[in-house]
Amino acid sequence: MIRVLIADDQMMVREGFSVLLGAMPDIEVVGEAVNGIEAVAKVRELRPDVVLMDIRMPELNGIEATREIVAADEGAKVLVLTTFDLDEYVYQALRAGASGFLLKDASARQLADGVRVVASGEALLAPSVTRRLITEFSKLSEIPKLPAVQNPDAYGELTERETEVLVLIAQGLSNAEIAERLVVAESTIKTHVSRVLVKLGLRDRTQAAVFAYEARLVTPG
Repeated sequence: MIRVLIADDQMMVREGFSVLLGAMPDIEVVGEAVNGIEAVAKVRELRPDVVLMDIRMPELNGIEATREIVAADEGAKVLVLTTFDLDEYVYQALRAGASGFLLKDASARQLADGVRVVASGEALLAPSVTRRLITEFSKLSEIPKLPAVQNPDAYGELTERETEVLVLIAQGLSNAEIAERLVVAESTIKTHVSRVLVKLGLRDRTQAAVFAYEARLVTPG
């Protein structure tokens, strides 16, 4: 069973998602939180596999809550919920350590599949939306880039194949899809991804995608 915590200040949203996910045979909603502070506390108490995190909440917003959660537990998976598909706050949440994002108008199947993808360790990145997010908001000077991007030589440590894998991650491909594209075993791709993260000092493949765009290894298409 995938254990899920829902953090949203709107009761109807919490209850709706709880009903939808609770109907899935492999997902269990273990708790709800009405703001970021409560979300951080309940993650510590309940140890869910995935946190559905609203961005705009009182007391502590979803960005700061995400940052606290992943700092305390590197295995924590946060799936950001947003009403808008072009939102500066979503971009910042991804950089804070969220594993992906989902629009609140997603279908029950999309919601459940999103939870499963994030729980499995993959990133939930809709390529077209992610490109727009990163392109638009990486231009804003008040948003600092990832530390690795500030070092222009950071990605020089990557091998040619590792760089190729990084670019495909940024394009939204899963490990299985990258393996098929490069005609290698999926286990080989997992090894490449791990090495990319270690060399760049990044948390997960979501931050790897952000890095690729910020470092201009990938351009919007």
